[in-house]
Amino acid sequence: MPCRLESTRFPRKLLHVIKGRPLLLWVAERIAREAPEFPLYFAVDDELLRACVEGAGFRAIPTSVSHQSGTDRLAEANRVVRAEHVINVQADEPLVTGAQIRALADLLAGGAPMATLATPFRTAADFRNPNQVKVVLAPTKRRALYFSRSPMPFARDRGGEVDDAWVTAHPCFKHLGLYGYRADLLERFASLPPGQLERIEKLEQLRVLENGLEIACDVTADPSIGVDTPEDAIRFERWLGS
Repeated sequence: MPCRLESTRFPRKLLHVIKGRPLLLWVAERIAREAPEFPLYFAVDDELLRACVEGAGFRAIPTSVSHQSGTDRLAEANRVVRAEHVINVQADEPLVTGAQIRALADLLAGGAPMATLATPFRTAADFRNPNQVKVVLAPTKRRALYFSRSPMPFARDRGGEVDDAWVTAHPCFKHLGLYGYRADLLERFASLPPGQLERIEKLEQLRVLENGLEIACDVTADPSIGVDTPEDAIRFERWLGS
């Protein structure tokens, strides 16, 4: 799991305390409970993060503060771990499920060099939210065509004005912050410069598509609350109390 201390939209969000525990530990404990068969490592860029995870009994690998993306950070960490396959759960995904992690493992076992997951959007408000990344899938729903912060597909005949019913009736998918990599793809990613689309959208997965590589993508119906903003942290806290 790549862990960066600073965050533009939500400063030090991984250490943000929710019901007495940092967000990072909510995610760590969730993974350990949901998918105990997978070794769990934390690629950290700061001593505060290292102390947080090691204090709770997890393993941390210090990495450079200069990485441009979480995938670059994972590539450095895997030079220590030397795993053939690497599954990346973003440190701000506190509702990740074992089924989702195993779905990524299955895609890698099936030969995919890189894999990720998507889930259907349920509301127009979420579909319009630039913090909730969209992914367009090939008709088979097993390959990602593009990722964007903009609403995709764009409802041209409606001037882009959509409601919940339209969103749920069309192929509108939210990208989840979960990835799987074959080790050689991970190392190749780290050797490539950030692409133009990656820099514009601030989406690291676009580096892979810009270099002509494919990303396998499966669809999950499991709920998700990615914590990108303080408002998302409030949503997660409310979920915990429900």
